[in-house]
Amino acid sequence: MNLSSPAAVTALLKKHHLRPRRRFGQNFLVDANTLAKIVQAGDVGPGDRVLEIGAGLGTLTRALAEAVGETGRVVSLEIDRGLLPALEETVGALPQVAVVPGDALALDWPAFLTAQFGDAPLKAVANIPYNITSPLLTALLAQRGRLSRIVLLVQKEVAQRLAAAPGTPDYGALTVFVQFHAAVETVGIVPGRVFLPAPDVDSAIVRLVPHATPPVSVADEAQLFAIVRAAFGQRRKSLLNALSGDPALGWTRERAAAALEKAGIDPQRRGESLSLAEFGKLAG
Repeated sequence: MNLSSPAAVTALLKKHHLRPRRRFGQNFLVDANTLAKIVQAGDVGPGDRVLEIGAGLGTLTRALAEAVGETGRVVSLEIDRGLLPALEETVGALPQVAVVPGDALALDWPAFLTAQFGDAPLKAVANIPYNITSPLLTALLAQRGRLSRIVLLVQKEVAQRLAAAPGTPDYGALTVFVQFHAAVETVGIVPGRVFLPAPDVDSAIVRLVPHATPPVSVADEAQLFAIVRAAFGQRRKSLLNALSGDPALGWTRERAAAALEKAGIDPQRRGESLSLAEFGKLAG
């Protein structure tokens, strides 16, 4: 079955009385070249252990299964139980594939990964719904000690945010969080026409390689990201006003001024101008 064929996917949906569900962000990939780029971006090869988030109709699942071969393993998490009969047809006969019903945002991740893969190192690959990108990235990066690669197909604008540089419009709290935990690279742009149904926006393949150790050293990561959120919470304000005016951070104006002085940062700068290294200095 050629699942990169729009006609084949349409026929499969009709056979199982399925329609793409907006609530799950279901846009099924129907392009062989994009599939190959995703597998290549993950450096997926024989014997690898791969976690896929969102099996869909099994299109990417089959490509991953072919890449890992009989000695590898692909565990595909799927929230929509209505797709399970179609997945049984498309990937059920592949011994290296296990489809697990479940919600990626409600998992006990350490327990799940251990149950499915033991202690083996993993790669995560996913064509994910755009509306869960941020929480899913947070969940995956929390398991960065287990993951050597994270490859995501995301909205192009999200990819631009993840790879943004300080001082650019796309640079924000999510940028700093992700770049603290991983090296980020946009591998390629994917037009909407290669999906069924076609979304109104283009997508991008993003590769994240988790850092063995963060590029900046801080005593308290939670404090670092509280500062980052405060700095970007009101982007047009100076750092002094943003940091002292954020209830969650809880800094007085005097404390914010002292921290900025100690870090050698002009209090009139805006958060969007600070590099990751400067945020690290500010966190102490």
